[in-house]
Amino acid sequence: MSVEIVTFGCRLNAFESEVVRVEAARAGLTETIVINSCAVTNEAVAQARQSIRRLKRERPSARIVVTGCAAQTQAEMFARMAEVDRVVGNDDKMRGETWRTARAALDAPAKFGIAASEKIAVGDIMAVSEMAPHLLEGFQKGLPRVFVQVQNGCDHRCTFCIIPYGRGNSRSVPMGAAVAQVRALVERGHAEIVLTGVDLTSYGADLPGTPKLGQLTKQILRHVPELKRLRISSVDSIEVDRDLLDVIAENERLMPHLHLSLQSGDDLILKRMKRRHSRKDAIDFCAQVRRLRPGIALGADIIAGFPTETEEMFARSQDLVGECGLTFLHVFPYSPRPGTPAARMPQVSGRDIRDRAGRLRAAGEAALQRRFQSEIGATRQVLIESGTQGRTEHFLPVAISGETPGAVRAVTIAGDDGARLIPEGHRPA
Repeated sequence: MSVEIVTFGCRLNAFESEVVRVEAARAGLTETIVINSCAVTNEAVAQARQSIRRLKRERPSARIVVTGCAAQTQAEMFARMAEVDRVVGNDDKMRGETWRTARAALDAPAKFGIAASEKIAVGDIMAVSEMAPHLLEGFQKGLPRVFVQVQNGCDHRCTFCIIPYGRGNSRSVPMGAAVAQVRALVERGHAEIVLTGVDLTSYGADLPGTPKLGQLTKQILRHVPELKRLRISSVDSIEVDRDLLDVIAENERLMPHLHLSLQSGDDLILKRMKRRHSRKDAIDFCAQVRRLRPGIALGADIIAGFPTETEEMFARSQDLVGECGLTFLHVFPYSPRPGTPAARMPQVSGRDIRDRAGRLRAAGEAALQRRFQSEIGATRQVLIESGTQGRTEHFLPVAISGETPGAVRAVTIAGDDGARLIPEGHRPA
């Protein structure tokens, strides 16, 4: 074994794990497992700790390095674990020098009773003010869909969220560099590019001229005409700019699918979360983009059981599924994060949180099934992801057989199996 990466959390972490893989290998690390952790919930942190213990039992000779958001925010906790050899900061993990230093430290003769503080290589994330693009040779080679990180960090301070302390303040990849990344990936044969970031719609606020995400999107589509499909990951609806709305309405190469950071459907809870939109804002935005792009698929993040949430407040969140016309739902059972204002608010019982999260997931599943039914008879352009599955423009999964990954094929939808759409003429392998 040389370097193995175990990734928790978001798509951004998945992208960054590939950077870590390359930089750690270039540094000459061997017999090393890197845990790229997530801090969004207590459960995510617990899963990382459990994996560390399990991996050390299974491979006692492997060195274990922990990085990611949880490592940034809880470095000392991980450093105190006997199984952990080094803790690397969230920005530091993206630098080759970090991994060269890590190799020297890990290869040094073992010390008896090494202090936890000596394991920690975590910088001040709030001092990071620039973002370098990372384009890897052979990155995700052969995958039809790849991610391009154009933004990191967050300037907002939602009362439930620890992520700004794990990723720092908002910073953006310069527009020219982002366009160059997309062009290079398209030249390598990738059919679909997904723009990703922590707070993607804050893109450009730190750059000269303060361009916005809509302008970046227009530049990519204009200057990389060979790009078949461009997709945007999660957006904050209150930050969506006019240029982005224009692209949604006018350019079919931008896929008709948005995932929204809504979090709640109750105005008082939104205020206590320190969100910047109201319930009406969310509903109006969804109606607006649906007018601009009929048939667009919308997903959303919603938190169940935020502190002080009553059953009536929760019902307003549940009602958003229908009122916003959501197809995809990502449900977060509320988890108090130490150091956040929400952790000091009156808490909802764990039983109620689990119950509400279950009801939200059921509402999301019902919405997805309704969307499946509405697709019957439609002809969709499907990106072939593998020998068994593809995705429509709306990100709906489609059962596939006998197709070449990376191709885009027109198929007519005949039905669904509850998990995927079934095209006409489909013969299961």
